[in-house]
Amino acid sequence: MKQYIWLACLPLLLAARCTPSIQSNTTAQKPNIIFIMSDDQGYADLGCYDSEFIKTPVLDKMAAEGMRFTQAYAGSPVCAPTRCVLMTGKHSGHITRRDNRAAHEDLPFNQRRLIPLNDADFTLAEMLKEVGYVTAGMGKWGLGNPGTTGTPYKQGFDYFMGYLDQMHAHNYYTPYLMQNADTLHIPQNENGQQEIYSHDLIMEEALEFVNQQQDTSFFLYLPLCLPHGKYEIPDNSAYADRDWPERVKNYAAMLDLMDKDIGRLFALLKQLKIDENTIVFFTSDNGPNPPFIRRLQSNKPFRGSKRQLLEGGIRTPLIARWPGHIEAGTTSDQLVTFWDVMPTLAELSGATKPQDIDGLSFLPTLSGEPEQQSQHDYLYWEFYNPFQQAVRVGKWKGIRVGTAEPIHLYDLENDLLEQNDLAEAQSEIVAKMKAIMEEAHSPNPYWPTVAKAGKAAKEILR
Repeated sequence: MKQYIWLACLPLLLAARCTPSIQSNTTAQKPNIIFIMSDDQGYADLGCYDSEFIKTPVLDKMAAEGMRFTQAYAGSPVCAPTRCVLMTGKHSGHITRRDNRAAHEDLPFNQRRLIPLNDADFTLAEMLKEVGYVTAGMGKWGLGNPGTTGTPYKQGFDYFMGYLDQMHAHNYYTPYLMQNADTLHIPQNENGQQEIYSHDLIMEEALEFVNQQQDTSFFLYLPLCLPHGKYEIPDNSAYADRDWPERVKNYAAMLDLMDKDIGRLFALLKQLKIDENTIVFFTSDNGPNPPFIRRLQSNKPFRGSKRQLLEGGIRTPLIARWPGHIEAGTTSDQLVTFWDVMPTLAELSGATKPQDIDGLSFLPTLSGEPEQQSQHDYLYWEFYNPFQQAVRVGKWKGIRVGTAEPIHLYDLENDLLEQNDLAEAQSEIVAKMKAIMEEAHSPNPYWPTVAKAGKAAKEILR
């Protein structure tokens, strides 16, 4: 009982501290925007994406009441760069943060630096603030630790509560979270105690933010930690009878909890009568970790996982719901990427998008006007642990694991598993892919390209 009394009081305490600094000079005429992102959830971990194992009735209903995308892509196959892509509207060849840690340092990977966003980076939160939105983030940030230029409160967010450090976000029974620049102590979790589950605090604060801002135009960025991290949860009873390892049961239960809490958010929007003025997006930051592929088929119908530029590492679920504006029960095969979110929100809000971004607005698709939808000439990704580059042009997908290595070419219309390499028979397309890989990459001092692939990189494409 102590936990829930504490949880009930916490939002009021937090609100008292954060509300004075959050003021809006706009009305609720602009649509509210909520962007929910899970962490390391696979494409096929939702019922509406054909999961046979995990129950997600709320997200299934969200898809039934909105639009479900089948060709949506994350910005990267790991968390930090994919969040950087989302925030800046640039693909991974142009962003500040291209891997979880710097690659140029001759140190063990977990000792290398975390590179923050810099002052020159312009985020979608800064963009929305320019047109009067109140902006908040709750959950896992991962783009700048305390004292750096990359903290959310220096990147356009009026308020943030959660984890700044991505490694800290592995611990759901943490003794503290961050609230803007302040440390929010959780005494119930000190000295090894495990009484307060951090996700509960984050969701309560997100709901309280919506409640406070119901009369303004707001942007809520909700990058949830579930189902990533230590795979710990207070209750996995919904899957306790399954013949699965404990962490697989916990993973499924974490998605179950996330689904229920998103249901609470939708219920609040209806209660406040702002449901029809709020567009809600749901996605995952990258593909699943390998342990959940065999038991849960989390990457179905693809090959690959987190840390790989195969489809299983970057293809992600994406659902958008906006009653009265997005036709219910629609499915779109439009190519959509994380770098498309910024221009889409710009068009939604009336904001001016930056000129140097790579994304295209997919608002025409959301609005049921696909004939008005602009199309990408190509999609591009690069990743450094191990080094990989990938390009998609139409149905073609090219991947290489070193700048001096051959490009492997796949026809995604007929080969979702990326097993039939057509590079030898399609030399002109391969040449085009190579030119794009060279053009789309801009040098970054922390992540130099790699010419020859190591064993780990070569194994990806076998």
